[in-house]
This record gives sequence, C-alpha cells and structure tokens, in this order.
Amino acid sequence: MIYSTATVPVNPAGEIRLTREQAWKGLELKARDARLFLPPGLCTRCDVTEESATHFVREATIAGQDLREIIALEPEAKVTFFQATGPREGAIVNELFEDDAGELQLRFYCYLGLRGKQPGGPEEQVEQTQFDSDEGYKAALLSTLKRTREQLAIGRL
Repeated sequence: MIYSTATVPVNPAGEIRLTREQAWKGLELKARDARLFLPPGLCTRCDVTEESATHFVREATIAGQDLREIIALEPEAKVTFFQATGPREGAIVNELFEDDAGELQLRFYCYLGLRGKQPGGPEEQVEQTQFDSDEGYKAALLSTLKRTREQLAIGRL
C-alpha cells in the first residue's frame, strides 16, 4: 500500500492571502474540473456525471488513464477522492485546517494501492517514491494554491 502526506501553508509570506472560503472554492473547483489545475494536456477530460447532496462522481482522463472518482465534500474543510476505477484504489484527501498558531494549512494524504499489482511490490514502491519526492504531492499542493490565486484573479472564484 502507498501512504503519503504533505502539508503546506496556504498563505506563505509574499503571496496574496487567501481566506478559508477562497481556498475551499479552489479545492472544490479543482475537484469539479481538474483541467484548470493540472499542467496543460495532463487532464484531457473531466466531467461530473452524477451529483447528490453528499457527493458527486467525476470521470476523467489524467495522464492517459481513464478513471472514475466518487468525491465527497465537507464544506470548507475536506475533499475526499475515492478511486472507483482506474489504476489506483483507495482514497486521496485534501484538507484545510488551522495549525497551532492559527495559520491556515493545506494537507494532502492518501492511502492507495495499485489495481492488479502486488501490494508493496516494485510498482507501488515507484509510486511511493514519486508521491514523497519534491515533485510529488507537496508540489501539487503548491500548484493548487497558485492556480487558486490565478482563478481568483480572473474572477472565477
């Protein structure tokens, strides 16, 4: 199994401050349309196909892989992506919280396996290393906040 976590400040020095509401709107927009947040061409399809009061279903093609995710929203707190189909199984979480100093933080964590692959095998080890690297999910969190600021600047949030 793959377990990874990363946390970054939402409002580091020198950046336009985001409120919890603005950061949340960015996370929700990313969940609904990953194309706005991922590098150009990485996500070629992202459609919400079902919606209820507690969750929605999105079908996407990311890095050439088709996937279906059930996405649960806990307003202004947490987005959980349950991997229903695709190369991974498990959950990915993006969570907003205040640290001990009262500063807003964005945390990522996941618990995943690779469908059809040996648990703890070489493929999962490669994924674990990638998730934990400087180009892994910490970079994704920083990119999410950058793109949230960009979406705010153009009036989309």
